[in-house]
Amino acid sequence: MPNAFDLKSAKRRLLLPLQRVATGWWRRQSPARQDRFATLGPLVSVLLFLTAIILAFWYLRNEEIERESEAVKRDTEIAQQQIRLRLIENQEQLMRIAREIVTRAVDTHDFSAQAKGFARERPEVTHVTWINARRETRASVSGAGFQDDSLMRSDGNDPSMPVANQSNPPESAFQNAKERRQPVYSQVFSDYNGTPVFQVQVPLIDRSGFSGVLIAEYSVEALLRYYVPTEVSSRHSMAVLDDGDKIVASSVTQMPGKRSKRASILHEAPLAPAMNGLVLRGEGYRTSIGLISNTLFWMVVALSTLTVWMLLGTWRHMRRRLQIQTALTSETNFRRAMENSMLTGMRALDMESRISYVNPAFCAMTGFSEAELIGRKPPFPFWPPDRLEENARLLQQEIHGRSPAGGVEVKMLRKDGSTFDGRMYVSPLVDTKGKQTGWMTSMTNITEAKRVRDQLSASHERFTTVLEGLDAAVSVLSVQQGELLFANRSYRLWFGADPAGHALLSGSQLGRSTGPDADEEVDDYSGLPPQHLTDAGADPREVFVESLEMWFDVRTRYLQWTDGRLAQMLIATDITTRRRAEEQAALQAEKAQMTSRLMTMGEMASSVAHELNQPLTAITNYCNGMVSRVRNDAIQKDDLLAALEKTAKQAQRAGQIIHRIRNFVKRSEPKREAAQAHDIVEDAVELAGIELRRRNVAIHTYVAQRLPQLMVDPILIEQVLMNLLKNAAEAIDNAGLPASRRHIELRVVPKHTPELGGHIDFSVTDMGPGMPEEVISRMYEAFFSTKSDGLGIGLGLCRSIVESHKGRIRAENLYNGAAIVGCRFAFSIPVDISRLDPTLPTAAAGPSGPTASAVVNQIPTP
Repeated sequence: MPNAFDLKSAKRRLLLPLQRVATGWWRRQSPARQDRFATLGPLVSVLLFLTAIILAFWYLRNEEIERESEAVKRDTEIAQQQIRLRLIENQEQLMRIAREIVTRAVDTHDFSAQAKGFARERPEVTHVTWINARRETRASVSGAGFQDDSLMRSDGNDPSMPVANQSNPPESAFQNAKERRQPVYSQVFSDYNGTPVFQVQVPLIDRSGFSGVLIAEYSVEALLRYYVPTEVSSRHSMAVLDDGDKIVASSVTQMPGKRSKRASILHEAPLAPAMNGLVLRGEGYRTSIGLISNTLFWMVVALSTLTVWMLLGTWRHMRRRLQIQTALTSETNFRRAMENSMLTGMRALDMESRISYVNPAFCAMTGFSEAELIGRKPPFPFWPPDRLEENARLLQQEIHGRSPAGGVEVKMLRKDGSTFDGRMYVSPLVDTKGKQTGWMTSMTNITEAKRVRDQLSASHERFTTVLEGLDAAVSVLSVQQGELLFANRSYRLWFGADPAGHALLSGSQLGRSTGPDADEEVDDYSGLPPQHLTDAGADPREVFVESLEMWFDVRTRYLQWTDGRLAQMLIATDITTRRRAEEQAALQAEKAQMTSRLMTMGEMASSVAHELNQPLTAITNYCNGMVSRVRNDAIQKDDLLAALEKTAKQAQRAGQIIHRIRNFVKRSEPKREAAQAHDIVEDAVELAGIELRRRNVAIHTYVAQRLPQLMVDPILIEQVLMNLLKNAAEAIDNAGLPASRRHIELRVVPKHTPELGGHIDFSVTDMGPGMPEEVISRMYEAFFSTKSDGLGIGLGLCRSIVESHKGRIRAENLYNGAAIVGCRFAFSIPVDISRLDPTLPTAAAGPSGPTASAVVNQIPTP
């Protein structure tokens, strides 16, 4: 008894913590969750019951199938054992007869007698035959126990006889017995009568070696009929299968023309000791009712399904009610939270104009508590004393449902005596039966809104005043409708109220969709996100309006108008005066360029005269020589023609010099055209060569091949090169440098840098004394010159010309340590980088570089 008491106490101590945990967990759940768990309990119980029934049926069925499988296996092994013992016994008897044949203890007559006794006692043996090593029959006894000469004929017509050079089962067994020197079982085959049989061949080995075999042929069907126990064949079907899984013999005769149903339970065992591919198969069929066809099982499933369906319906009904209850609670809490958090005051009146409800926002606005307002009738304490009649009139208007939809603006009194402006909106209160029970009034404090509105009005007035006073035209146009939303005084003065002026300035189709074909026009901006357009910056452009003969600097950008529409704002500033000044400046620059070229040719006048004197002197000499020889009849026709040709060449040379000078100094408008750098350099060097030869200065020219075309004014670029070459020659000559340093290098190569992109670089390098740093910083200033007779406009013009072609010009001294050994002027003209030859160098490589391909010219010192 104490032991039982201790056991109960121990169980109680173990279950008590679990009970506490379960109870605590249950109490922590919400009522809705507890109801859900209580509803799911019966459903889980029914499902567990149905699962248990299914598992029980499945377990019993598997037990029965396992018992039937064990019975089939046992019967198959019994039949295999009986057949195996019989074959082993027969094999031993055959081996005894074979030993007597080998020892010459028996002859054919005695063999026949022994074979007859052997065959009569063994109904499974069809015949016993003795053949020699040459496959000749010595004796043969049939299964009936008599001598039969028709058995085992060696003429090749008996399938049971081994025949040389054939691949039948008897021949294969014969060869195996001959090679292995032990009994061999053949594969199954059909004998002369079409009966499935197999042979056991016992080799005859005497002192001379292999002397033949002793053959016993078994009927497969007889083995099953005589050696499978009756109780086994009555319970299960036994069949023998060959190595191709084909039934050779069976204890059950199949119906002809019908295919037997495959057994559900199978067990296979080899037909030992034959081991010739034959398999003994036991077949059994399940006698139990399947789980699917069990009526009791389906009745249980149907009842369980009905119970589950009812529980699910109850659970869904409770869940729907719980959802409605939860939604109602959430809606109530949401509305209460919304009323408590919003700044709009709410006040409810019943049919007798008595206050039945106020929210915290209304109490905060008026300063009165909820207890001070609930149940009060007009006049209400938040009505100002001087507006009692007006508020009473508004209340009557509210009660009779004549309040405007936009609300009513009223003056309200706070508890502390201060007032504020409010706007009230009224709607009727209707119960669930559709009967009106009162009115709900919402009120917002608009004091700050009125102040902001007044400030915005003043700000808008100031903004409009500023825009109207601008000298620039400001307009805003709707993108979709083409409507002019705003236009200041300057726009109206120039273009009136027509949106076509906006479209003319912006260069788009905006504002032109007001004609008869407006419906057929396509909006280019439809579908575009407004944010991407409004984030884009202004697009400056200059527009000339022919009707006004004025130039405008136009800047546009997209914005969202006050009503949310996408609009385009345009600011057009009158730049007519500036454009005229720029035209005058351009004209003055052109005159300065012309003046610079004339000054350059003036400085080169003596050199040009000397250059022209050489061909003219040669022409005079040729003419005088020809006249003298013609007078003396001392000239032949060929000599006369040669002298005339030389005279013509000298005249052409003089004409080319004059043509180059005329093209360089003639006045013409700047004109951009496609030009080759090589042609520009050639013309500039030819003109500058006159001055260089006069000053005894040599020039080395390097121009890279396959350069892209330049879109430039060739004369202006020649002027820049002429000025740089002339300045370099003057620097060398004025410094009195020796002959080793009296040369200039002109290089033209393609380059590409991240800053400038693709461009062609022109550089002029001299070996002169260089320039001081202060001169480099001021050399582009107007009228600044280091020459006593210089005007100071050469380098300034060069810079203007290069920058007008969107290029850069630079100057730098060359150093050898701390000493200046020369100066380099360079300017770059941009080109399309895609047109550059990819094989060209991207840096200033010399002519001997591995990728350099250039034209090198040299003008030697005279």
